[in-house]
Amino acid sequence: MRLRTLADVFAYAEAAGIRLRIDGAETQVRRPKAGGPGRRAYVSGKKKQNTVKTTTISDGQGRLLWSGADRPGRMHDQTAMRIEGIAEQFRLHPKVTAEVDEGYRGLANEFPDQIGAPPKKPKGDAPPGEQYA
Repeated sequence: MRLRTLADVFAYAEAAGIRLRIDGAETQVRRPKAGGPGRRAYVSGKKKQNTVKTTTISDGQGRLLWSGADRPGRMHDQTAMRIEGIAEQFRLHPKVTAEVDEGYRGLANEFPDQIGAPPKKPKGDAPPGEQYA
């Protein structure tokens, strides 16, 4: 079966009971031409390089189910996810669950029953018990 659209991926995950894994991948690209529009948009704050960001969705076995459009590297993971329409798909398919990384914590707060994100790291002034947990 070929999954061509994001809606197909969510319908497949709902029908098969698959837990999705969503992540953003950054790929280094050549530096855009000097004086060109949007040149600074490609500089990633994380990698400190010119990058493009792609949102990918895979299943529990690591098979790639869907890859979104390339976005400038400066764009936050969660912003790219909302532009792609992934948040809307979670509203349309309430039985679909997913695992995400720390970049999608806001989305995990919005859909707590569907999306699992790692817990926040404790602050530096937190008690030692919380820091070691």
